[in-house]
Amino acid sequence: MSQLEPLISDLALILICAGVMTLLFKSLKQPIVLGYIVAGFLASPNMPYMPSIADGHGVHVWSEIGVIFLLFALGLEFSFKKILKMGSAPIIAAIAIILGMMYVGALTGHLFGWGDMDCIYLGGMLAMSSTTIIFKAFDDMGLRQKRFAGLVLSVLIIEDILAIVLMVMLSTLAVSKEFEGSQMLASILQLGFFLILWFTVGIYLIPLILRKVKPLMNDETLLILALALCFGMVVFASAVGFSAAFGAFVMGSILAETVEAEAIEHLVSPVKNLFGAIFFVSVGMMVDVTLIIEYIVPILCIILAIMLGQTILSTGAFVISGQSLKTAMQCSFSLTQIGEFAFILATLGTSLHVTSDFLYPIVVAVSVFTTFTTPYMIRLAVPAYNVVARVLPANWIAKMESNSTEDSEMKDTNEMHELWRVEFKRFITIMLINSVMCIAVIAIMYYYGVPLIYGWLSDPWSGIVTAIVTLSICGPFLWALMRMGGNSDNVNKLWDEGERSVRVKITAFAILRLAIGAAFIAYIIGNTLPRSGMLGIFAVIIIGLFIFLSPNLEKHSNRLAQTFNENLNEREH
Repeated sequence: MSQLEPLISDLALILICAGVMTLLFKSLKQPIVLGYIVAGFLASPNMPYMPSIADGHGVHVWSEIGVIFLLFALGLEFSFKKILKMGSAPIIAAIAIILGMMYVGALTGHLFGWGDMDCIYLGGMLAMSSTTIIFKAFDDMGLRQKRFAGLVLSVLIIEDILAIVLMVMLSTLAVSKEFEGSQMLASILQLGFFLILWFTVGIYLIPLILRKVKPLMNDETLLILALALCFGMVVFASAVGFSAAFGAFVMGSILAETVEAEAIEHLVSPVKNLFGAIFFVSVGMMVDVTLIIEYIVPILCIILAIMLGQTILSTGAFVISGQSLKTAMQCSFSLTQIGEFAFILATLGTSLHVTSDFLYPIVVAVSVFTTFTTPYMIRLAVPAYNVVARVLPANWIAKMESNSTEDSEMKDTNEMHELWRVEFKRFITIMLINSVMCIAVIAIMYYYGVPLIYGWLSDPWSGIVTAIVTLSICGPFLWALMRMGGNSDNVNKLWDEGERSVRVKITAFAILRLAIGAAFIAYIIGNTLPRSGMLGIFAVIIIGLFIFLSPNLEKHSNRLAQTFNENLNEREH
């Protein structure tokens, strides 16, 4: 008989254990994720009475693919437009919860004398509640339509995107081995730059590609194309210094804005379930009973820190965001667990060799316990509120209720102020997107175009050709940066009917946009043509005026913007 490859026999063992455990946990009405973790423990070398896997490295590679699919699926369910429509309350609450719980986690680790990286990663793990477990609990308890449940799910969406940012920051911190404010700021700016670039280019190109190949599409070709885009972005994100999971999430969020999003999500779901199961099984393989017994005191303390931290800090965060005390407590009691992102962060710390071996099984043990207690904590919220309402002074309760925005319409009655807010957001969006596109074009030209052009031509023609090509490609973006939206109906109404301060703001924005456009032109000319003092300044002015007044660039820029907006809103239409 032929000998099976170890990876195939390992896959058989993993799926048999996972299949049995998922059926068992489903019959017990417990989260299937816990069944995967138990299956992993049973198939691991830590369980001496069961067959165990032979190729640990192969399972680890498959688990990394599982993380990619989990984040890709999360991106397909995510929408940047949803965040903008949520208002400020979930954003304020999510940021306050993450910062507060990271501090609680780091402080808990320091109390046990753990290293700085262990404490920082523990804080990150404790800051992220489990979307899967909470969603399942709300569904089983019939609470999905309750107002507080919708608010909790909104906060979880914000936490998911902030978790991606946190993963990037922790990866940077792990590589540098030290916390430097300037380096961290540079990493955040780099993250923002690539997010805007990928999202802008993706929203413009991918729907066009999908429309072109639609006659050739069926389920098979759509699945292959979606996975090709996913793994292509994974490779690209890794090449520029980000994690593979981040690239998968970005591509998922881009595809989420297309009309094929539901079909892609449906087709990817079985693949995600398979590799996601392998990932959670690999998490269970990290469970070491001897380590859990050895660290039982830290485990219990971390569980207590989650329970108290989430119920107290999260309640405060939701009250600050404008919720009543009762709603805030219902929300906070729902968040008292850690889940998927804790495992992903733990895997990240282990793969980068910056966290201790004991942290992974501790986090798994904490997650298992808090998952079991989640439904009970949700039920405990209202009785706990009744106790608090009796204990707190009545004027405190009245003050919190009066500050609540739940029953009030958060609309600005000042028409001019509302118009300015709309135009302010539009100006910022135009400046950000077109500045990022100009930077990307300049970077591509200098990294790839310059060596090619300078290899063909000699000075000064090589510099002149480089400047012309770069300015030609940047032209529509420079026009949009300097002029787009400056003569809209809203701007004209603000200028004619608004206060003097509004006119000052409009003028300041116009000057700022012209200055940024001139700076890009000066940078391109200064790095391609010989420095020539006043002649160079004169060239910048002439080129700037040409771009500013060019009807062809205006037409091209408006066409690009129209296509982008149509693609962005295509799914809603």
